[in-house]
Amino acid sequence: MKKSLRLTLLLASLLVLTSLACRLPLGELSGIFDAVQDAPSSPVDVDEPAPLATAGIPVSEDMLNQQEALISLYQAVSPGVVSITTVTNLGGGQGSGFVYDTEGHIVTNYHVIQGATYLEVSFPSGVKSVGRVIGEDRDSDLAVVRVDIAAETLQPLRLGDSDALHIGQYVVAIGNPFGLQGSMSTGIVSSLGRSLQSLNQTGEGLAYSAGDLIQTDAAINPGNSGGPLLNLQGEVVGVNRAIRTFSSAEDGSALNSGIGFAISSNIVSRVVPSLISQGHFDYPFLGISSSPDLTLADAERLGLNRTDGALITRVVPGGPADEAGIQMGDFIIAIDSLSIKNFDDLISYLFRQKNPGETIVLTVIRNGAQTDIAMVLGARPRQ
Repeated sequence: MKKSLRLTLLLASLLVLTSLACRLPLGELSGIFDAVQDAPSSPVDVDEPAPLATAGIPVSEDMLNQQEALISLYQAVSPGVVSITTVTNLGGGQGSGFVYDTEGHIVTNYHVIQGATYLEVSFPSGVKSVGRVIGEDRDSDLAVVRVDIAAETLQPLRLGDSDALHIGQYVVAIGNPFGLQGSMSTGIVSSLGRSLQSLNQTGEGLAYSAGDLIQTDAAINPGNSGGPLLNLQGEVVGVNRAIRTFSSAEDGSALNSGIGFAISSNIVSRVVPSLISQGHFDYPFLGISSSPDLTLADAERLGLNRTDGALITRVVPGGPADEAGIQMGDFIIAIDSLSIKNFDDLISYLFRQKNPGETIVLTVIRNGAQTDIAMVLGARPRQ
């Protein structure tokens, strides 16, 4: 069997489906929302929670301390988490977001505000404001909304370092699942460096990849999208984006099954300032597609003696990889001397570290021989 046919059959046998956690669709809206209300006084200071009664039931001091830590975290952070309601030509929707700064910038998902002809931001204090979208990024699924509210009434959340996360670390999600404003759920970091399909597409209608996502088992449901994923210090380490599920609600929206995905905070740190200043962000572009992870049998059929790497199944004609001499069937095992286990590692590295116009070096195996190939990164086309 020819190599190209083997690659095609291999790719076809390894497809995976993923669902967005997404904005919550709403029924027909009865009218236009209220205009911006008067801003309230300064945010209420957070007091230390009073010790909780245990009704005589023995409870360990550690458990009580953990409980009080979560209560304090919620009281400190929830004023900066908002609900976003949209009107579109198809009806409406609802999602979450969080305050980025005192200039009125709100971070959310692109798919929460996608197609919105009108949107409204609701704060836990009861204040509501009309919002306008000032930046969109379909690749990371991030967007920035601007509201006109007095700075002293805004409580920005602090961004943490997602590179410092560890699998097994506790995380907290706060958002508005099914429109239930200010809901909190807890879980752990289940994995790091995941990739999902981007909402940006090639000219042929194929989806680009979005990298450096956090996998978590914290409950994320429709309406949570755009809300923060936090560490126990109250720092935003991710923006909740999607879930993988095989169950759905009556309206067809996906339900949590313990596998959720959040955009890492270090991607937020890279992308959001550009969305505020320019309205968009430019990602590096290789111009290749890859298969999912290989099995030992796959590697044997392809004449490879290893499975850790990324098999190239398509090279975009005229793209950076094509111009550098990359070929279909090349097996990438490293980028800039950093070993990769799979295509997720490659995309995450590019998303976090590189920019269009920079040079990278791919280490590939071709016909049993290892070689280094340098290329200049392009800019990923935007719709």
